[in-house]
Amino acid sequence: MVWSGTWVAERLGVELVGDEQLTGMLGLALRRNPKRAHLLVSQVLGKHVPQSPSVVRGHGVALGRRVRELLGDEEAARAVVLGYAETATGLGHCVADGLGLAPCLHSTRRPVEGVARAGGFEESHSHATSHLLLPEDPALLAGDGPLVLVDDEFSTGNTVMNTIRDLHARHPRKRYVVVALVDMRSPADLGRLADFAREIGARVDLVAAAAGTVRLPPGVLEKGQELVARHESPVPDRPAHGTVARVALGWPRGLPDGGRHGFTPAHRARLDGALPAMAARLAGALPPGARRVLVLGTEELMYAPLRLADELERLLDTEIRYSTTTRSPVLALDDPGYAIRSRIVFPAHDDPADGPGERYAYNVADAGFDAVVTVVDSAGDTPALHAPGGLLDRLAAHTPHVLLAVVPSHVPAPPGAPERPAMLSEPLRGPDFSSYAPEEVGWLLQDLSDVTLEVPTEEREEAVQSGGAHYAESLPVEYQPSAQYQELFRAALDDSAARLAQAVGVVTETVLAERSPRPVLVSLARAGTPVGVLMRRWAAHRHGLELPHYAVSIVRGRGIDANALRYLASHHDPADVVFVDGWTGKGAITRELAEAIRRFEEAEGVTGFDPEIAVLADPGSCVRTYGTREDFLIPSACLNSTVSGLISRTVLRADLVGEHDYHGAKHYRELAAADVSIAFLDAVSARFAEVEETVDVQVKEVLAADRTPTWEGWAAVERISEEYGIHDVNLVKPGVGETTRVLLRRVPWKILARSGAGADLDHVRLLAEQRGVPVEEVDGLPYTCVGLIHPRYTRGATGADGRAVAV
Repeated sequence: MVWSGTWVAERLGVELVGDEQLTGMLGLALRRNPKRAHLLVSQVLGKHVPQSPSVVRGHGVALGRRVRELLGDEEAARAVVLGYAETATGLGHCVADGLGLAPCLHSTRRPVEGVARAGGFEESHSHATSHLLLPEDPALLAGDGPLVLVDDEFSTGNTVMNTIRDLHARHPRKRYVVVALVDMRSPADLGRLADFAREIGARVDLVAAAAGTVRLPPGVLEKGQELVARHESPVPDRPAHGTVARVALGWPRGLPDGGRHGFTPAHRARLDGALPAMAARLAGALPPGARRVLVLGTEELMYAPLRLADELERLLDTEIRYSTTTRSPVLALDDPGYAIRSRIVFPAHDDPADGPGERYAYNVADAGFDAVVTVVDSAGDTPALHAPGGLLDRLAAHTPHVLLAVVPSHVPAPPGAPERPAMLSEPLRGPDFSSYAPEEVGWLLQDLSDVTLEVPTEEREEAVQSGGAHYAESLPVEYQPSAQYQELFRAALDDSAARLAQAVGVVTETVLAERSPRPVLVSLARAGTPVGVLMRRWAAHRHGLELPHYAVSIVRGRGIDANALRYLASHHDPADVVFVDGWTGKGAITRELAEAIRRFEEAEGVTGFDPEIAVLADPGSCVRTYGTREDFLIPSACLNSTVSGLISRTVLRADLVGEHDYHGAKHYRELAAADVSIAFLDAVSARFAEVEETVDVQVKEVLAADRTPTWEGWAAVERISEEYGIHDVNLVKPGVGETTRVLLRRVPWKILARSGAGADLDHVRLLAEQRGVPVEEVDGLPYTCVGLIHPRYTRGATGADGRAVAV
């Protein structure tokens, strides 16, 4: 086998001499750098050369264990590991892993606003020299225990001595340990480290996996530059033919992405616990039959991708390789005796402090990878990453499948920032809050049962439409159904229970097949909550699964409850969360949720939540996960709290809901005599067994179908809004469920009913008669019915009895 340093050695006259294993660990390439002609290319670092992740990590861990033996457990527990950006950030972590007891920090070239600099130094031979030290906890570098400094190679020692000199002047220590994969000091440099140790009055040890030196002939820099000029050629611009897809990792909330601001043994333990599930998600996203897969980290982000790659290698019977992108400009030459065979060039995508510039991925092009898993931090998940000519586009020109996994960038809270409570309140449960059994649902809400929030419907409508109040700041007076209406509900439930059970089965099986084998159901209170309970019951009935189920608040125009999301992210993998609602109308809440999740992830650095809602009925064609797209009567829409566990709509008002509070709601215990919540659930659940075969057939059809949302409901609402002179889509409520809500809670103007609509509208006609609202039959209506809220409502627009009058 040809040594990957042969080409450079023969043409430059460079010699690599030393330990026997040295040529197996190092190859040679030519730098495009005026300061040094040659580059020692590590075969085991995971930077320029794709390597087995177990080999990469194994070298670092072995060095860490040697350091622990050198120091002893007592001193090792007081040590701090410092790795150098960009090449040794992952190596520093692995040394810390081997040490086992020490936190890890790495230098960075990325300034972080609001984080104080605890040190800095220069790297003389590098193409980008300024290193920053930005620990979240300044005490990390202020102690007097051993400091373990980790770099991929130790040559002149200038970088290490610059670091120690800077830090020793601030916080003197008695002991330093320098760790490197290779000790490549020249004979002239061998005594410098000992001299330096005497100068500062401290002990400085060196631990390396191999030792040797590079013998350079005279004029090597000029000769190297001449060779680079002769062989440099532009990288051919290939069109991108591969696919690019994003994979939600489910990175644990609050876990740092690496050691830029410090990474402790406790952080490592959390990562160890989360890795199997994250690797399983990556494995599930790989194309079937993939035989050779690269996990590609990005610049300083080396450790998280390495650990993911290592876990994938354990999980799959597939060849897994690991490397990272880099700032280092190196000549690429397709020769077996040269260490850098190919080069992908792309622009920086993390808004670097030193301005835009080229970045590189080496030995990836034409390397036969069936898929490349690209791991970036959220600071690097920018339009530049996705743009034509960006990293993902360039990778897609060389591999058929590119997967993107984003790790949230850890940004320490600025000094003086108010601390968020360490623990959010546990969810409320029945019977103390709601009439549901405690295991059926946990409500991520605060109990406002003792607060008077109800406002007469007409007064509330006037305040909302005038802009003087938001609908979530008050509650409508709970509708008390007449005996005739209650009988209508029971008849509707009898007629539709099997149809509902079928839709519940289809949507639940779709979620289990496509979203997660063990989903965390999160219903949007309150209409989604009975559906979430039914989905949970189906999973238990059919698969023996006991799925977690929560109810959270989402408010149009205000978004989802961020504290509820924080609770979910800290207790579950966000990628397993499936949001559940009863039905779609025009899709306003679907859009609201997507935007709210985007804002939350930007603000919190938490990724993995999928804003796609699973619904029982999707007549508006707004989602991909549904039980049916028919617009039919879901009996739970007929009533308010008495079919929803006796819980009110959710409330968001500044004087009641603080920064660290969940949104609120009331438990109407006084309505217990009229409660049919459990009766509704039991009636539908009782039909599960008889619809199993039908569900199986329908699920196969649904999974094979093109379910891309067409948003036809939104288009119809816009058309109706203009045709009827309303000019506000928020006052047009399409579908049986939304129309029922209009009649129960708002001031209705008129009801549009599709010509020939049958028993599904019996309850709508009864409510419309009671409210004095005209029902207008319309041919070709895309929904069974549409409720129109009074477009110019004042209290003068109703009669004394609250019945609507024409305008």
